[in-house]
Amino acid sequence: MAASTEAAAPEAARKILEVNNIEVIYDRVILVLKGVSLSVVRGGITALMGANGAGKTTTLKAVSNLLRGERGEVTKGNIIFDGEEVQNTSPNDLVRRGCIQVMEGRHCFAHLSVEDNLLSGAFTRRDGSAAVREDLDLVYSYFPRLRERRNSQAGYTSGGEQQMTAIGRALMSRPKMILLDEPSMGLAPQLVEEIFEIVKRLNEDQGVSFLLAEQNTNIALRYATYGYILESGRIVLDGEAGALRENEDVKEFYLGVGGEGRRSFRNVKHYKRRKRWLS
Repeated sequence: MAASTEAAAPEAARKILEVNNIEVIYDRVILVLKGVSLSVVRGGITALMGANGAGKTTTLKAVSNLLRGERGEVTKGNIIFDGEEVQNTSPNDLVRRGCIQVMEGRHCFAHLSVEDNLLSGAFTRRDGSAAVREDLDLVYSYFPRLRERRNSQAGYTSGGEQQMTAIGRALMSRPKMILLDEPSMGLAPQLVEEIFEIVKRLNEDQGVSFLLAEQNTNIALRYATYGYILESGRIVLDGEAGALRENEDVKEFYLGVGGEGRRSFRNVKHYKRRKRWLS
């Protein structure tokens, strides 16, 4: 009994985030998430994939405690971040503990400069201006384009630059984990690649863990180490990213490739009844 307890402790310590069988309800009547469980390994990149409306953003907001502002709440299960239950923690306290969300659609302060947007990410810190300036230089080293645009009004920068600003602002809080919501949305493929490469570098160089919600399953599985697929508010499939890329269901329904080559979206929808997890 003692040996099994000791084995469980290191396993739990490896996980920076554990979401255990949570249920989320909006307006006290609309059930959105149904028994969702997932985990993020410390220092890893985990992808949460699924179509629009599957519940990805709701899952991220449940972790970051941003549901209450939208009349949503976690009614069952629990969420453990860095060893402590946090489902009743305020969002700003969670940021201080090292967990921050980059919202879908970037949400920069349009009237502020790029640099002021970045500095706003350090509002929870109490380690002095010198440390903040040091981290600002670090952000500029990962996003050299932002250094060039530092004095530009954020609302007049490109979509890619706004996404970089939003991620850089999150880095200014010195996070242990970033919840990144739909980073590819509305961006050209070349910019998407650039953003994901920077995420990979941040993960490898700075040890930042990522929970990444993404509709673009192809690119998500290229950069993640583990993935979960969400449908209609529940997890229907999970596994190592490499295994998911080779899974026939994932190929057909999320990558658009079946045994006979690439299928049209119309044909994919036609074969939806054959999903193994619906049988």
